[in-house]
Amino acid sequence: MNGGEPPDPSELSIQRILLASEGRAIPAAAIEFVTRLAAPRHAEVTVFSIARVHGTAFGFPSPGLLPTRREWQDQRDLVAAAVKALEKRGLEARGEVVGTRKPTKRICQEAASRDCDVIVMAADPPRNRVAADFMWTQEPYRVRRKAPVPVYLVVEDDA
Repeated sequence: MNGGEPPDPSELSIQRILLASEGRAIPAAAIEFVTRLAAPRHAEVTVFSIARVHGTAFGFPSPGLLPTRREWQDQRDLVAAAVKALEKRGLEARGEVVGTRKPTKRICQEAASRDCDVIVMAADPPRNRVAADFMWTQEPYRVRRKAPVPVYLVVEDDA
């Protein structure tokens, strides 16, 4: 896809959807958007979230940089809430949480391994590209640029 606006969803035959998060809570607007995408063909939905690994120490993984138990549990809770909301709407959904330092790469790999037709992510409004490269909250835009499938961003207003 290489970063452009995704095609109109009505033009696609969507069988599998990856609802991904770089660690943020999944808003109701994203759940509603996925429901509209999945409903026509009863598409399978995978809710996927990243527990952030903060880096390395001298090139080696360091336990102090790994997600804490609370961070893992927070991610499991947000995935479980999204799965429950999707199931209430009559969709088949499952969830998974993984830890990584490279969320863009991991989200794209997950979409490819599950043979997903689209990726849906919640996103902040876009920022200046140079500054955005240093912001964790701009991860959905990096996913859109790198993903092999269309990426639909549900932008949350600052207001």
